[in-house]
Amino acid sequence: MHSKYILFITALAPLIWGSTYYVTTEFLPANYPLTVSMLRALPAGLLLLILVRRVPKLSFLPKILLLGTLNFSIFWWLLFIAAYRLPGGVTATVGAVQPLLVIVFAHLLLGRTIQLISIFAAFLGLCGIGILILTPSASLDAIGISAGLSGAVAMALGTVLSRRWLPNETVLTFTAWQLIAGGLVLLPFSLWLEPPLPDLSVNNIMGLSYLCIAGAAVSYILWFKGVATLSPASISTLTFISPIIAVIIGWALLDQSLNNLQLFAMAIILFSIWVSQHNNYKNRKFLNVFDVFRFFKN
Repeated sequence: MHSKYILFITALAPLIWGSTYYVTTEFLPANYPLTVSMLRALPAGLLLLILVRRVPKLSFLPKILLLGTLNFSIFWWLLFIAAYRLPGGVTATVGAVQPLLVIVFAHLLLGRTIQLISIFAAFLGLCGIGILILTPSASLDAIGISAGLSGAVAMALGTVLSRRWLPNETVLTFTAWQLIAGGLVLLPFSLWLEPPLPDLSVNNIMGLSYLCIAGAAVSYILWFKGVATLSPASISTLTFISPIIAVIIGWALLDQSLNNLQLFAMAIILFSIWVSQHNNYKNRKFLNVFDVFRFFKN
């Protein structure tokens, strides 16, 4: 598959993740970050494992355990803490430092050259998200912001290490192993540190099912496909799509405002993504609308 098509399908993952903030606040029981993270990861991983029917070699288990802990256990736990304590858009803004961190980790762990244009694209996207989200009415919380920043560090490191330790397995298999590892790490902490879940409503079950199937299994298969193929700097800026989706959902479903300044900020964010992709393709071509149609046609 051509790399620009992989770019397109990889971008679907942060598009799905942009709905996490809405689902968390509107469908899930409050204040269960560990339990919700575990229920999002472990069932999804087991479902994929049933499909692939492959287990990692014993020598690879420590790496899978670390990757699952970074990409799912730590990141999702901190993400839900931030989502519970901050407005969805503020959470997305804090997490937007992740592409800058990926550039640094890719240099340290993969020997990738730090390019000024990549720094510019990541910083431009961060500024755009700040304009998009941080209105005077946005409430801030020190614990929520700390959780969001720490989660960004975990995801950035997990993204780079996933590229470094790619096994000779399918993306489906690699995703299943990481989800199970992340869920198993979360399981004892959720039982120890959080009370039992209350009786779940239909909305709670729908929210958990969505996060497990779409927000975990499907989206991370797409994401790790990109991790295996695209450069870390290229894939990391795709996460800027999430706050745009979060704001659009808030406007469409929660009657939140969407003004001309925010539309301008969205344009800045999309331009920053384009700059990053343009810089990371040798042929200097970017996916256009005709490529999208051909992708679905084929």
